Amino acid sequence: MSGSIQFLGAAQNVTGSSYLLQVGGTRVLVDCGLYQERDFRSRNWEPFPVEPSSVDAVLLTHAHGDHAGLLPKLVREGFRGPIYGTAPTADIARIVLLDSAKIQEEDIAFKRKRHAKENRAGPFPLEPLYTIEDAERCIRRFKVITEGEPLKLGDGLEATFHTAGHILGASMIQARVGRNGDARTVLFSGDVGRWDVPILKDPTLFEQADYVICESTYGNRLHETADVVPDKLARIINETRAAGGNLVIPAFAVERTQELLYRLSDLLAQNRVPHLTAFVDSPMAVRVTEVFQRHPECFDDDMLAKLKAGRHPCDFPGLTMTRTSEESKAINHIRGTVIVMAGSGMCEGGRIKHHLVNNISRPESTILFVGYQAVGTLGRAILEKPAEVRILGQTYPVRARIAKINGFSGHADRDELFRWLSALKQAPRQLFLTHGEASVAAEFAGWLRERTKWNVSVPAYLDKVDIL
Repeated sequence: MSGSIQFLGAAQNVTGSSYLLQVGGTRVLVDCGLYQERDFRSRNWEPFPVEPSSVDAVLLTHAHGDHAGLLPKLVREGFRGPIYGTAPTADIARIVLLDSAKIQEEDIAFKRKRHAKENRAGPFPLEPLYTIEDAERCIRRFKVITEGEPLKLGDGLEATFHTAGHILGASMIQARVGRNGDARTVLFSGDVGRWDVPILKDPTLFEQADYVICESTYGNRLHETADVVPDKLARIINETRAAGGNLVIPAFAVERTQELLYRLSDLLAQNRVPHLTAFVDSPMAVRVTEVFQRHPECFDDDMLAKLKAGRHPCDFPGLTMTRTSEESKAINHIRGTVIVMAGSGMCEGGRIKHHLVNNISRPESTILFVGYQAVGTLGRAILEKPAEVRILGQTYPVRARIAKINGFSGHADRDELFRWLSALKQAPRQLFLTHGEASVAAEFAGWLRERTKWNVSVPAYLDKVDIL
């Protein structure tokens, strides 16, 4: 029996996660993510490297767009198999994919008008990658699995999902390939979460694997410790209030918004910050927060204790969840300091762009980043503090204060990734580092080789490796 892994995305870059696992005649995709970096975005428009109709199933580690965002395109182009994930992943993916389709349709309509007015053409077709109808067809293919229970996918291939601790419902996937004495264990990390952070259970540790595909997003750096996060957040809120501006936070609708609410709730309960009006200006984040309330089985002991005491950490006095565009626009007419959390987290679409337009040139306002900003995204451009930046087709001077808190990240840092890998009792045959900028993955690979003497590689796009 033959078996192989092919790296179809997130290979020497961060987004677009996708791997083809082939065992005998069975072909399975692990993730099917959207490319978000400017230099790689053209791949979203290209034909899939593997014929969609030839894929038997998709295993979805979690519902973030860079892992799930091309699934509707896969279905539209011929995939007819099941998409397996946990119940929270299925719930959140429904929201994320429909929202993505809606934003694409709206953005294309806006760009058509703008390009016609400016008499120019953009680099990509003036058509959405997929429509709301495509997303709905994709959603009907979801099949919910139970964590810890092996899923048989074909002769010589089964997979088991385990808690990743990254976002609600996120999984690591342990695949058993081959038969009897010729069997191998392949471990897909997905996005590795962190230990001792709010809301979610800690990542699962494994004692054995023959092949490991591990993310490396923060493989060359360390996060601020968890106890520093509330102090920095409180200081930024208080300084922005003193300056008389707004605090604008580009926040991923899944997990980062909920953790922000958790932290704000604690700061308010301790009277460490003024009781300002706060907005979650993202219909998707509002719906995801409702999903959180339905899945307490994913929560850690501290979160469960708060719920038992009758206090939901994702809600507090002064918090407004905005759903309509009219409610969103009204925020910009409020005098005095407000806190605005809006998507998307990398400022690539959604309502955050309008709040940036209204605040990025105000010295009294603060733009606070609490999540990873991939190279080539608007968020990364702003984070680098340029003199000016282009938003919605117009150029604006950057005068607002630009701040970042690294401790909010849902990704393990270098030492946390090493903690996860160090649980293996013996060296794997091969460790593959993916889902990281090329230079970061290469640096982390060298750091690991020096400490472990393992066989560590950083695969390139479309590389294929035999595992049986």
